[in-house]
Amino acid sequence: MSPYNQTNLREFMLIGFSQNMHICFSFFISLLVIYILTILGNSLLIGAVFVHPKLHTPMYFFLCNLSVLDLCYSSISAPQMLLVVLSRKKTISMLSCMLQMNSGHFLGSTEGLLLAVMAYDRYIAICFPLYYTMIMNWKMCQHITAIVWIGGFVTSVVPNISKPLIFCTENKLDHFACELLALLKISCGNIAQFQLRLFIVSLFILLAPFVFIVVSYILIISSILKIKSSDRAKAFSTCASHLTVVSMFYGTTITMYMVQTKELSSMIKYIALIYGVVTPILNPLIYSLRNNEVKHAFIKIFKSFYLLGHC
Repeated sequence: MSPYNQTNLREFMLIGFSQNMHICFSFFISLLVIYILTILGNSLLIGAVFVHPKLHTPMYFFLCNLSVLDLCYSSISAPQMLLVVLSRKKTISMLSCMLQMNSGHFLGSTEGLLLAVMAYDRYIAICFPLYYTMIMNWKMCQHITAIVWIGGFVTSVVPNISKPLIFCTENKLDHFACELLALLKISCGNIAQFQLRLFIVSLFILLAPFVFIVVSYILIISSILKIKSSDRAKAFSTCASHLTVVSMFYGTTITMYMVQTKELSSMIKYIALIYGVVTPILNPLIYSLRNNEVKHAFIKIFKSFYLLGHC
């Protein structure tokens, strides 16, 4: 269909939600609890890194960036879903939908690049410990972080703005939010060209970083096996949290954006829900449970609040 046949759509109908109000209410309560815990968990993790001097290292600097990404990603979708799920008219405006789609794509792209940087940080720390402070100095960390955020924006938002999706008459979105793949299904115009562009971008921001992480950890494990057995547990422990987060992130995103099957197509909205809502709450939990330094920082924060409350 020609772009010139485009109608002036002002809103989208989100038909991914159940029509059963009992299910919708249960979804609302679950999502509200998860969102509140996501805000608290990631905020506490960021606060812990700031107040605990032992956490003033490149690894926790990157972890703070990850928590910021999780806070932002959860906040662009969860509040809107909470507003819509119990309303009779489950709609979202065109402008809000486009902002949500581009923001989600940007934050997801940035997180993929950041996880690769965190793998590189662990590789240098374990394989080249004597040169770690020299290579991963604060200036380098700041430059890398800037590149990651700018790279996420350039590879995701810029292409979407330069050649945006075109919508004609279809405005029913089979999803809980404005996710790129769901919008692609109801768009018109040259969809094949957009799909090709999305696949190429996914190679750079998903597959390439994932391969980089796998290679990094092959080298890390090879190096760990050469050190004394008494130090292996500590070395593996520093990587376990990151590997868990990597598995959750790339397991869902690669499945969504690089594995295209008819059977999977109907499950996209549920996979996106796991990535967009569940993963942000699990990241701080994974790092706090597997890291004694983060636990001590949390205890320090709670003691401070307790003392303030009894002043």
